[in-house]
Amino acid sequence: MKLQAPFGPIWLDANEYGLTKISFEELDEHQCNSFTKQAADELTDYFLGKRTTFTVPLSIQTGTVFQRNVWQALTQIPYGTFCTYLDIANAVGSPKASRAIGQANSKNPIPIIIPCHRVIGKNGQLTGYLGSAEQDGLLIKKSLLDIEQITL
Repeated sequence: MKLQAPFGPIWLDANEYGLTKISFEELDEHQCNSFTKQAADELTDYFLGKRTTFTVPLSIQTGTVFQRNVWQALTQIPYGTFCTYLDIANAVGSPKASRAIGQANSKNPIPIIIPCHRVIGKNGQLTGYLGSAEQDGLLIKKSLLDIEQITL
């Protein structure tokens, strides 16, 4: 399912258990079902500043144990706040793994809902964000932070 976001289109995919993917690039194959519809409704409300949490069930089918632990830690970052890669490294019990946290973030299958955009560099600077060749990842990250009224 294609959804228009403030920064451009995103694509949603789901299986019979929940949302499996949010992509900034067109998905060749994807399901449209009650989970993609719910996600689209919730994301639309989020983009309009009307939603601060998501309730759509997630069905994550990818990732290593470490990546899944990182993604779980990301879900604990409250709306309207941010943390650093080091904070997430500490949260998953790997205080020297800041770079690995960045790599795990880049593999996040459900960005926005699993809020990897809320993670910044220790110097308070925006750092990389997954995106597509047509879209600048840092502009997408800044757009998402602006929606949440997060200023750095």
